[in-house]
Amino acid sequence: MPSFVPHPRPQPEKRNLQKVPFVELFDGRLQGVVSSGSSADRVYVSLIEAGTGNFYCSTNNNRPCGGLGGGGGCKHIGEMVNNAIAQYGAERVARYLGVPEPQTSAYGLIGSLGGAKTKVEAGEVFARFLDYLRYVELPASTEPRPEMAWFVTG
Repeated sequence: MPSFVPHPRPQPEKRNLQKVPFVELFDGRLQGVVSSGSSADRVYVSLIEAGTGNFYCSTNNNRPCGGLGGGGGCKHIGEMVNNAIAQYGAERVARYLGVPEPQTSAYGLIGSLGGAKTKVEAGEVFARFLDYLRYVELPASTEPRPEMAWFVTG
Protein backbone atom coordinates (compact mmCIF):
# COMPACT_ATOMS: atom_id res chain seq x y z
CA MET A 1 0.00 0.00 0.00
CA PRO A 2 1.60 3.34 -1.03
CA SER A 3 2.02 5.92 1.68
CA PHE A 4 0.91 9.49 1.31
CA VAL A 5 3.61 12.08 1.83
CA PRO A 6 2.23 15.61 1.97
CA HIS A 7 4.21 18.23 0.13
CA PRO A 8 5.06 21.18 2.33
CA ARG A 9 3.33 24.37 1.31
CA PRO A 10 5.62 27.21 0.37
CA GLN A 11 5.79 30.02 2.90
CA PRO A 12 3.45 32.82 1.87
CA GLU A 13 5.09 36.02 0.71
CA LYS A 14 4.37 39.23 2.55
CA ARG A 15 0.93 40.56 1.66
CA ASN A 16 -0.30 44.13 1.85
CA LEU A 17 -3.00 43.64 4.49
CA GLN A 18 -3.89 47.33 4.50
CA LYS A 19 -4.67 47.22 0.79
CA VAL A 20 -6.16 43.69 0.63
CA PRO A 21 -7.22 42.59 4.13
CA PHE A 22 -9.04 39.47 2.89
CA VAL A 23 -8.42 37.09 0.01
CA GLU A 24 -9.51 33.48 -0.36
CA LEU A 25 -10.02 30.62 -2.78
CA PHE A 26 -13.56 29.58 -1.93
CA ASP A 27 -16.72 28.25 -3.56
CA GLY A 28 -15.25 28.15 -7.06
CA ARG A 29 -14.00 31.71 -6.92
CA LEU A 30 -10.97 33.77 -6.06
CA GLN A 31 -12.54 36.49 -3.95
CA GLY A 32 -11.45 39.23 -1.63
CA VAL A 33 -11.94 42.61 -0.04
CA VAL A 34 -9.80 45.49 -1.29
CA SER A 35 -9.48 48.88 0.41
CA SER A 36 -10.40 51.95 -1.58
CA GLY A 37 -7.55 54.22 -2.61
CA SER A 38 -9.72 57.31 -2.26
CA SER A 39 -11.83 56.73 0.86
CA ALA A 40 -10.94 55.08 4.16
CA ASP A 41 -14.65 54.28 4.66
CA ARG A 42 -15.06 52.30 1.42
CA VAL A 43 -13.98 48.80 0.46
CA TYR A 44 -14.46 46.82 -2.72
CA VAL A 45 -15.47 43.20 -3.05
CA SER A 46 -13.66 41.66 -6.01
CA LEU A 47 -13.96 38.17 -7.44
CA ILE A 48 -13.02 35.94 -10.34
CA GLU A 49 -14.97 32.75 -11.09
CA ALA A 50 -12.93 29.59 -11.61
CA GLY A 51 -13.30 27.97 -15.01
CA THR A 52 -15.07 30.84 -16.77
CA GLY A 53 -12.84 33.71 -15.66
CA ASN A 54 -15.91 35.88 -15.20
CA PHE A 55 -15.19 38.75 -12.83
CA TYR A 56 -16.87 41.52 -10.89
CA CYS A 57 -15.99 44.29 -8.48
CA SER A 58 -18.32 46.47 -6.43
CA THR A 59 -18.40 48.37 -3.18
CA ASN A 60 -19.65 46.67 -0.06
CA ASN A 61 -22.95 48.46 -0.83
CA ASN A 62 -23.22 46.74 -4.27
CA ARG A 63 -22.28 49.83 -6.30
CA PRO A 64 -20.22 48.74 -9.32
CA CYS A 65 -16.58 49.78 -9.39
CA GLY A 66 -16.09 52.79 -11.66
CA GLY A 67 -12.93 51.29 -13.17
CA LEU A 68 -14.53 47.97 -14.04
CA GLY A 69 -14.13 47.58 -17.78
CA GLY A 70 -15.01 44.71 -20.03
CA GLY A 71 -11.47 43.54 -20.70
CA GLY A 72 -10.29 41.92 -17.50
CA GLY A 73 -11.33 44.01 -14.59
CA CYS A 74 -10.05 46.92 -12.57
CA LYS A 75 -7.17 47.78 -10.30
CA HIS A 76 -8.99 46.23 -7.30
CA ILE A 77 -9.15 42.85 -9.04
CA GLY A 78 -5.47 43.20 -9.96
CA GLU A 79 -4.55 43.93 -6.32
CA MET A 80 -6.62 40.97 -5.13
CA VAL A 81 -4.94 38.59 -7.59
CA ASN A 82 -1.44 39.83 -6.70
CA ASN A 83 -2.16 39.27 -3.02
CA ALA A 84 -3.63 35.82 -3.74
CA ILE A 85 -0.45 34.91 -5.62
CA ALA A 86 1.60 36.11 -2.62
CA GLN A 87 -0.59 34.15 -0.19
CA TYR A 88 -1.13 30.88 -2.07
CA GLY A 89 1.52 30.86 -4.80
CA ALA A 90 1.02 31.38 -8.53
CA GLU A 91 0.71 27.67 -9.29
CA ARG A 92 -2.09 27.07 -6.78
CA VAL A 93 -4.06 30.15 -7.86
CA ALA A 94 -3.72 29.24 -11.55
CA ARG A 95 -4.74 25.62 -10.89
CA TYR A 96 -7.76 26.71 -8.82
CA LEU A 97 -8.95 29.12 -11.51
CA GLY A 98 -8.33 26.63 -14.31
CA VAL A 99 -5.44 28.39 -16.02
CA PRO A 100 -3.14 25.81 -17.68
CA GLU A 101 0.10 27.75 -17.09
CA PRO A 102 0.90 29.51 -13.81
CA GLN A 103 1.20 33.26 -14.26
CA THR A 104 3.38 35.36 -11.99
CA SER A 105 1.44 38.60 -12.46
CA ALA A 106 -2.19 39.48 -11.90
CA TYR A 107 -2.76 40.77 -15.41
CA GLY A 108 -1.07 37.74 -16.99
CA LEU A 109 -3.41 35.48 -15.04
CA ILE A 110 -6.51 37.59 -15.74
CA GLY A 111 -5.63 37.75 -19.45
CA SER A 112 -5.28 33.96 -19.60
CA LEU A 113 -8.82 33.50 -18.27
CA GLY A 114 -10.65 35.58 -20.86
CA GLY A 115 -13.76 36.04 -18.74
CA ALA A 116 -16.41 38.73 -18.92
CA LYS A 117 -17.87 41.19 -16.45
CA THR A 118 -20.72 39.36 -14.68
CA LYS A 119 -22.66 41.02 -11.87
CA VAL A 120 -22.49 39.21 -8.53
CA GLU A 121 -23.89 40.44 -5.20
CA ALA A 122 -21.09 41.42 -2.82
CA GLY A 123 -22.95 40.50 0.36
CA GLU A 124 -21.81 36.89 0.68
CA VAL A 125 -18.10 37.68 0.30
CA PHE A 126 -18.32 40.75 2.54
CA ALA A 127 -20.18 38.76 5.23
CA ARG A 128 -17.38 36.12 5.21
CA PHE A 129 -14.82 38.91 5.66
CA LEU A 130 -16.75 40.40 8.59
CA ASP A 131 -17.03 36.96 10.17
CA TYR A 132 -13.24 36.54 10.04
CA LEU A 133 -12.79 40.01 11.56
CA ARG A 134 -14.79 38.81 14.55
CA TYR A 135 -11.84 36.54 15.46
CA VAL A 136 -9.44 39.48 15.56
CA GLU A 137 -11.59 41.14 18.21
CA LEU A 138 -11.65 38.14 20.57
CA PRO A 139 -9.63 38.61 23.77
CA ALA A 140 -6.28 36.84 23.88
CA SER A 141 -6.40 33.45 25.54
CA THR A 142 -4.29 30.33 25.88
CA GLU A 143 -7.43 28.18 25.96
CA PRO A 144 -8.42 26.32 22.78
CA ARG A 145 -11.13 27.94 20.66
CA PRO A 146 -13.22 25.31 18.84
CA GLU A 147 -14.23 27.79 16.13
CA MET A 148 -10.52 28.27 15.28
CA ALA A 149 -9.73 24.56 14.88
CA TRP A 150 -9.35 25.06 11.09
CA PHE A 151 -6.46 27.48 11.72
CA VAL A 152 -3.38 25.33 12.15
CA THR A 153 0.07 26.85 12.61
CA GLY A 154 3.60 25.52 12.33
